[in-house]
Amino acid sequence: MSSITAPTPLHDPRPRAWSGLWHLHSAALLTAACAVLVLGGVWTAASPVPFLSTALYVAGFLAGGLRPAHKALRLLVTERELDVDLLMVLAATGAAAIGYWWDGGVLIFIFSLANTLETYAMARTQREISALLTLRPTVATRIRPDGEMERVPAASLQVGDEIMVRPGERMAADGEVLQGESAVDQAAITGESVPVDKGPGAPVFAGTINGHGALLVRVRRAPDDTVISRIIRMVAEAREEKPPLQRTIEKFERIYSRLILAAATLMALVPPLLLGWEWSQAWYAAMVLLVAAAPCAVAMAVMPALMSGIANAARSGVLCKGGRHLENLGAVKCVALDKTGTLTRGEPVVTDVIACGAWTQAEILRVAGSIESHSEHPLAAAITKEALARDLVLEEPRDLQAQPGLGVTACLADGCWRIGKPALFTLPPATRELVSFLEEQGKTVVVLGLHDAPAGILALRDELRPGAARAVADLQALGLHVVMLTGDNPRTAAALAEQAGITDVKAGLLPEEKVIRVKELMARYGRVAMVGDGVNDAPALALATVGVAMGRRGSDVAMETADVVLMGDEIGRLAGAIRLGRRAGTTVLQNLVFATGMIAVLVVTALTGVLNLPLGVVGHEGTTLVVTLNGLRLLRRVG
Repeated sequence: MSSITAPTPLHDPRPRAWSGLWHLHSAALLTAACAVLVLGGVWTAASPVPFLSTALYVAGFLAGGLRPAHKALRLLVTERELDVDLLMVLAATGAAAIGYWWDGGVLIFIFSLANTLETYAMARTQREISALLTLRPTVATRIRPDGEMERVPAASLQVGDEIMVRPGERMAADGEVLQGESAVDQAAITGESVPVDKGPGAPVFAGTINGHGALLVRVRRAPDDTVISRIIRMVAEAREEKPPLQRTIEKFERIYSRLILAAATLMALVPPLLLGWEWSQAWYAAMVLLVAAAPCAVAMAVMPALMSGIANAARSGVLCKGGRHLENLGAVKCVALDKTGTLTRGEPVVTDVIACGAWTQAEILRVAGSIESHSEHPLAAAITKEALARDLVLEEPRDLQAQPGLGVTACLADGCWRIGKPALFTLPPATRELVSFLEEQGKTVVVLGLHDAPAGILALRDELRPGAARAVADLQALGLHVVMLTGDNPRTAAALAEQAGITDVKAGLLPEEKVIRVKELMARYGRVAMVGDGVNDAPALALATVGVAMGRRGSDVAMETADVVLMGDEIGRLAGAIRLGRRAGTTVLQNLVFATGMIAVLVVTALTGVLNLPLGVVGHEGTTLVVTLNGLRLLRRVG
């Protein structure tokens, strides 16, 4: 049996998979029926009709072997590649050619049955992943400009449209609640087991299920850019992507199959010519060797296990973009965590506004809110939100220039301003002491200055995520070194790290400095996972062995760059994903050891003449089935 062929497209997963399954199932049954009829003829008559027996055997061979033979020959002609299916068909045909019809029939029957069971097993994995397709909404209730409602295809929605979501309906788009209150089941997207309360201003995601109340929602993302569309796109890529080990095995399989075919040819020719064997005896031994040495089980050692692991992780809201990333996740020795939006909620609030000189608090907040109104950074959004909450009139900034990791400069009507980290300014001693005092309280300090002179100080606090400390403890319990990498100031970072249980803190880092720190960690620990949510985390995510992005609040750049996405922004699920990666790695190793060991036993017994063709088939196909089913154990949830 060859390795499983490329998966069917996600937009139509069922018909082809199940038609193929039915074909193989029918072939196995027909082959078995023919074999039983022939055996019945042998039992019921001293000399069964030769023509009838042969006809039944031929029918069984065609039913069970025609399709794999056609596939293998097409691959041989079009791509010059020798498929292991061809070895099985040649072995069965060769056995029949020298009169061993029953042995060949057993081979074809078990070969077809094993293919059937493997296809069924892989279809289970495919169904787990393809279930995402049923979440994609097809219709929406759009509010027209005149206030009337109309049913339209969900794919026709545009950013800015307003839609009505009735109780029990699926959200037709990613958006923001304008009116109404309800509890929304987001389990399929974020993995949250409990419905989440939603009200005006709350984000909602396409494919989630509305609860008891009607919601008026404004569309915030185009249909092909929703979270569920991204998930489907990423899953499609994950299914097509083969880990390096699988590619190595397939390359080895192509070479190995040629060697086995050559060895079988020598087995059929050398003994009769040099050792005096009967031609039929040598030919039969060659067919047994073909079956015994075929690398089907090795070919199936990797992908069923990794695809099952990916499906299992997806059920919990952890999206792996490929099998190699799941493997790598299980092999990491160190986890580097960003602070804002990863360990913390990413929703800081302004706690202090302190004016310097002749400025007032309202003026400081108005200027800061105006400059930060164009930024998506959580701190900037918090400052703008606070200014609007105080009914301050914001001004459109000009000549806006960002200094990554430091701050922003912009011009307003009353001059050119600078806002950002205290390091941007030369602060007088009293102001430095005030900044230190605020930072010791675990607050992040932002300084606003007109030209280069400090005009005011804003302090913000971002609370630790619920369960962040438990998540860190779980990672440490796995023997992982946990480190915080943040651009925030050392005092604030240290205060939050202490709450989270992290002792290794690298603070005040610019984006390029995070990359340097990740390189240092990789040099020290080997494989490193980097977890982040912002644009400034993207370079470090790309460099790390495994980049992990927060899916709900994470930036588009971070999600595209990352190898693994936590769709529910629950950092606590990372430890479970790492355990799953370790299980996947262990399972693949078990499969490879078992498969190669059994092949070695079968080859040795075939060469010594102990193994006959039916037993070789049972051993070969049985090994392949054991390997496949062992991989599928990763579909089971583990607490």
